[in-house]
Amino acid sequence: MSSTPVNFRENVGRAIRDKSLRDAMRTSTDIFTIKRNEGVSQVPMEEWREEASAVRLQVLDNLQEHVDRFSMQATRAGAVVHRARDAQMARDTIFHLLKDRGAAKIVKAKSMITEEIHLNEHLQARGMDVVETDLGEYIVQLAGEKPSHILAPAIHKNRRQVGRLFAETLGVDYSEDPEVLTKIARVRLREKFLAADAGISGVNFAVAESGSIVIFTNEGNGRMVTTLPPLHIAVLSIEKMIPSLKDLSAFVRLLPRSATGQPLSSYVSMITGTRKPGESTGAKELHIVLLDNGRTEILKGKYREILKCIRCSTCINVCPVYRVVGGHAYDSTYSGPVGVILTALLDGMERSHPLTDASTLCGACDDACPVKVPLARLISKLREDKNELKYGSMWERAGMFAYGIAAQSPWVFGLGKKAVRALWPLLTVLSGNGLPARFPAPATKTFAEMMSGGNGRPEHRT
Repeated sequence: MSSTPVNFRENVGRAIRDKSLRDAMRTSTDIFTIKRNEGVSQVPMEEWREEASAVRLQVLDNLQEHVDRFSMQATRAGAVVHRARDAQMARDTIFHLLKDRGAAKIVKAKSMITEEIHLNEHLQARGMDVVETDLGEYIVQLAGEKPSHILAPAIHKNRRQVGRLFAETLGVDYSEDPEVLTKIARVRLREKFLAADAGISGVNFAVAESGSIVIFTNEGNGRMVTTLPPLHIAVLSIEKMIPSLKDLSAFVRLLPRSATGQPLSSYVSMITGTRKPGESTGAKELHIVLLDNGRTEILKGKYREILKCIRCSTCINVCPVYRVVGGHAYDSTYSGPVGVILTALLDGMERSHPLTDASTLCGACDDACPVKVPLARLISKLREDKNELKYGSMWERAGMFAYGIAAQSPWVFGLGKKAVRALWPLLTVLSGNGLPARFPAPATKTFAEMMSGGNGRPEHRT
């Protein structure tokens, strides 16, 4: 991972100028938000959130114990558990599992953790054919892009763009009918499923009590990836633990409602070990890669509550910044409020500090999070860290320092407002296409002046 800072502001400018992107983002995030609101309106959502938050905190307080118990139970059920300290160790483990078995054709279910460790690039560089089988992931893979959303990887594309992409890359007739496009993908992917040597998936939750892995999907590809090939490799980060099947029930009803507004995901797969005698489906070999990749260090610090996150994407859908610029502007595996925090913790502040600006701190993400992660507070702490480490431009730091002094003195602050009002035409000309040119001109009278009647003293009205 490069340490070059994310050029977030330039990415934002490019995204704002892309009308197709803005239209797609507005339509998609509006739909997600409306459906989510409908899905939670008839249930005791606050009670469920409290329950889920308590379970996730209990997991974090005893994480190593849950990881050890899960590993033991999964091994008893016939799986092989591999511990991976970092991304390189996870990639090497997976590559050698595939190479040792002569597996060259791999099908994948949607997995953010494999995006985090850049698994596809690693395997493809070593001659392996890796195909994403989630429809959204399949689209962005054909386009040579990264997912722009945790739940809906191709949220930034409209049906006309997908139609052109399929015509160019798959050699089919152009169509912008979603049903036709879905059927085209289904035919192509069915061939991949039947020929696959191995399947790779992520994991939504891991049940410590039984050693089971649980996968939520709305497409049948997840079942195909985990049951058709003889080898199944499941990759998960260590904080995905849930103590028991009883605890899991809270998340079965909470995750889909938060993500898509559904009472239940179309497919909830619980896999415990390998195929048993007499069973006609299921992998003959199940390997589970438990990845740390910095989680143990995060657990020790002030940002530990981000590990409560269940990757539902609700915070992304309600974020006023993400809804305008989309996921690619973040230039990171994770986007939205959760992405700002995870990118800083996983990639380091040197690279990620521009992303701390990607939030209005409005708190919409806090209100929506199903496990009550205090996202706005954590982003605010990141901004404090950024300032202490002196990241950001000299002009930005100088400007904020001057603002801090002015804000402590009503007289100085008032003088500054008058100066900006007087100098605004000149600032607009000098900046060219800079910020002043894109902002509205200051009002001739401020709100405070209107309320005071122009004499500096508040009016008392009846």
